[in-house]
Amino acid sequence: MVSREISGLDRLRTFAHSFGPAWIVMIADVEAASILTAAADGAIYGYSLVWFLMLLTVPLFLIQEAAGRIGVATGKGLGEIIRENYSRRTALLTSVPMACTDILSYVAEFTGIAIGFQLLGLAPILILPVIYVAYLLFVWKRGYVTVERVLLAISAVLIVSYAGSLFLRGLPPVREYMYFFWSWKPDFLYLMAATAGAVVMPFMLFYQASATAEKQVKSLWSMRLETLTGAVASEVGMVVILLATIGLNGTLLGTISPEKLSRALSFLAGPYAPYIFAMGLIAASFLALVVISLGSAWGVAEAIGWGRRRFFWIYLIESLPALLVPMFFPDLFNLAIDMMVLFVFVLLVPGVMVGLIARKKQVMGKLTSTFGWSVAYWLSLTLIVASGFIALVAAFI
Repeated sequence: MVSREISGLDRLRTFAHSFGPAWIVMIADVEAASILTAAADGAIYGYSLVWFLMLLTVPLFLIQEAAGRIGVATGKGLGEIIRENYSRRTALLTSVPMACTDILSYVAEFTGIAIGFQLLGLAPILILPVIYVAYLLFVWKRGYVTVERVLLAISAVLIVSYAGSLFLRGLPPVREYMYFFWSWKPDFLYLMAATAGAVVMPFMLFYQASATAEKQVKSLWSMRLETLTGAVASEVGMVVILLATIGLNGTLLGTISPEKLSRALSFLAGPYAPYIFAMGLIAASFLALVVISLGSAWGVAEAIGWGRRRFFWIYLIESLPALLVPMFFPDLFNLAIDMMVLFVFVLLVPGVMVGLIARKKQVMGKLTSTFGWSVAYWLSLTLIVASGFIALVAAFI
């Protein structure tokens, strides 16, 4: 009995010590563009896509587990592993397209922050430069562990905010908003594909592998448990946002208007709803902004051969142009959803590389993917990528 209690306590300590990388990247997945996509799901189709969001927990876990396992097995980031086992050119071809599309992600996150502060009554042109300086100083010469602690706190704010939004709004009546589970309408298929694109984004693979290596996580079971917990929390969070925005109807379509959104949220959930929603949106956007930037900059720096220590200038150069767009062109709702579909295709190359590396015994050692894990991984990646092709077909019907 004593040995079991000690063993259980040791396992709990191991989990607590290694906790962070998988959870943070999963919660960062619920970022501005994903939030707007989930809001569109709820506003347009009610409960119809709840089942699909929960189903996506499976490929999210399986794909991210492979990235985390690479970090545990090698103690290195994904860009570094690809460069060492293939070539620098291959590593750059894997990381640079991800970094380029991540610029659009930065636009979406700054837009989310801008909308959040507009809901609070503050002008984006005044607040965004302050946020940008805070964003740069946040990681300037700070170790990963310090950054991680703050990100964990921000993730808690995000979760409480969206739970609060649903609490104020109340659970919408199922009969009134259950339209259908499936439709062949192009708009439904396109939004479904965007929802799938929101579940695994390219930066997530780079971040989890690098952050796991940076924190020197050595426990496979702990990484897997954290990844599973984060995957469930991420998709439950998307469902909560979907439920909280059921009844907004066409408010979120076309041009984003914080004034219209504020009125709609107030009508649905009371006068405090816009402020709680705003705090969640700001927290989600800032968290994702840092995580996306770190994943992207780490990936490129590793591919070049700089290592993760010299990432800051990439971090700076990538994000600066994105700051200007939402300051002067804030109407980016449709771009955010289109971007989710684009990420599906950008995910293909790093996704394939992760699958191949996870099967390399000379790299992974005892943590090499078994046949069953490999089949599950490739089926998951195929599901996500296939959704992008469905979206293309739907767009031209």
